[in-house]
Amino acid sequence: MLIVITVCLFLVVVTTVIHYEVLSALASKLPPLRVESRAKVLVVVLVVIAAHLVEIALYALGFYALVQFADVGTLGEPGRFSFANAVYFSSETYTSVGYGDVVPVGHLRLMAGIEALNGLVLIGWSASYTFIAMQQFWGGEAK
Repeated sequence: MLIVITVCLFLVVVTTVIHYEVLSALASKLPPLRVESRAKVLVVVLVVIAAHLVEIALYALGFYALVQFADVGTLGEPGRFSFANAVYFSSETYTSVGYGDVVPVGHLRLMAGIEALNGLVLIGWSASYTFIAMQQFWGGEAK
């Protein structure tokens, strides 16, 4: 259980730092660019989605490593586990979709809950940043 808690803390910190750095870079590098405001908002959306995909992949790696090397539980059917299953489960958990067709067993349930909470916070942060970017870049065009 201690290894799962450690991996969870590590992933929360790393994904939050990644998200902070991506949004910080967007905030500093995007305004001075001489491109259409609509394009700036599109860049914000695409870069934020890319950041989320990286964060999902990190959680998938965490699940994969814990199942394969730490023997702390399984994801789905034990004999059919693969990295693709970890990515699928991670993406549905991070986004809080939760289809329930792949279920964590053992201590991995804690990590699934932490990922859902972390994903909810980071997606909310992205939504609020995107809203602010839209106000900033579309403010002059609305008049």
